[in-house]
This record gives sequence, structure tokens and C-alpha cells, in this order.
Amino acid sequence: MGRLDGKVAIVTGAASGIGRATSILFAREGARLLVVDQNAQGLDETASAIAQRGGTAQAFATDSGRDENVKAFVDRALSAFGALDVVYANAGISGGLIPLLEQTEDYWRQVLQTNLIGPFLAIKHAAPHMVKQGRGSIILTASVAGLRANAGGAPYSASKAGVVSLAQTGANSLSGTGVRVNAICPGLIETGMTRPIFEAAQVRGTLDKIGQLNPLQRAGAPEEIAAMALFLASDESSYVNGQAFPVDGGLTSSLPFTRPIR
Repeated sequence: MGRLDGKVAIVTGAASGIGRATSILFAREGARLLVVDQNAQGLDETASAIAQRGGTAQAFATDSGRDENVKAFVDRALSAFGALDVVYANAGISGGLIPLLEQTEDYWRQVLQTNLIGPFLAIKHAAPHMVKQGRGSIILTASVAGLRANAGGAPYSASKAGVVSLAQTGANSLSGTGVRVNAICPGLIETGMTRPIFEAAQVRGTLDKIGQLNPLQRAGAPEEIAAMALFLASDESSYVNGQAFPVDGGLTSSLPFTRPIR
């Protein structure tokens, strides 16, 4: 039996990276999925990959940072599968690395809309259905950038700090309902969003230094974040609520240093 047998899940940001890896893993573990992303081509590729492995997934191409869109894909999951057990609000953007004093209000609004308001809307529209059935798991993608400075630009970091708080406040707002809200804080993971970091390192000849500040001294893979999402989606995490879990090779376990302290 799969760890998600009989469950229905929504994954946003599912066209690539963490979202695609998680969708494939959820399906492999028995979940029926609605996969969501603005990138329709990438989304179809994710759904096809799931189907080729014998899983069940429907694609829904939309912006998951808008109220009407989130309501629409939650309604689609319910109409297609008759239930909703798991929502992984994973969609996010980096916003780039524009210097702080050159950033605009619109730039901040765009990052916050996707990275923070989107997860809020996922809770807003999914939780009522989960409350009715007395159970459910809502998972949010935060970041180590929401825990410490210098892991991302200012609006990105602020949005991810907000996601950490949203996991805590969301869990407490749903107290007594059986619906859990948790966040994952990835470290440096090789995805489409972070590809420029890896490409720049390759050009400089410093690819071997990627991830050097964490104790594992390497970058992570999307599948390693997906494994944490699977745990939080499954009944194995039934007593885990309101938490933010770094999956970062140990990066946030230490203060910055230039050489090992032995």
C-alpha cells in the first residue's frame, strides 16, 4: 500500500522542480492529483509523467496567487475526485536580485502576491472542505531565506518569513478541526528558479563550491524536498502541526564561518 492511498492532493508550482518531483512522488504513493501551474506545457509534462507511471493526475493551468483562480482549482479537485485531503502550496518566484534601494512597490507586490498571498488563499479555500471531513494536511513552501538573511532578495525573504508565520497562525486558526498546516524551508535546491546560480558558478569554475556553507557541502535535489512533503501529507505526521522544517543540508544549524571549527 502507498502512503497516500485513497487521498486526493493538489500541488501548485507543479510544472517543474520541487512541484513536479512532489507530484510524481505523491502519485507513486497512491494519491490522485490536481497539478497546478501557469506553465501549461510544463504542467502537461508533469501530468504525462504521472500517467506513464500508472498514476492519476489532472492539469489545471492558472496563476495560484489570485483568489478566483484558487477557488476554481479547489472546486475542480472536488468535482473531479470527490474529496480533498492534501494541498501543497508550492508555487513561488524569486523576484531576482535587484538591490534593495532600487526595488519598487510593484516589484514587492508581485513577489508577495505569489509567494505569500497564494498560500493564504490555498488555506482559505481548501480548509473549509477539510474541516467538514475532520482532517487534512496543508503544506506551504517557505525557505531558509525566511529564517536567516542573505539567502535571497529582500521581498523574497520577507515573503517566505511570512509563510513561516502563516503556517503557525494557520494551524492555530484551525485549532480543533483536525486540519494541519506546516511549512517546508528548502535550502539551495537545483530547480529552474535557481538555475542562474548554478550556471553562473559553472562559468566562474566554482560549481564545486555550491552548497559549501552547509555541513553536507552540496546543493539539494527537488526529490529531497518532495520526501519531506510526502511525510507531511501522510498520516505518519498526524501529530505534526504549525511547524516550519528546514531541509537545507544543515545550513541553518550554524552561524556563518570561513573554516571548520574542530
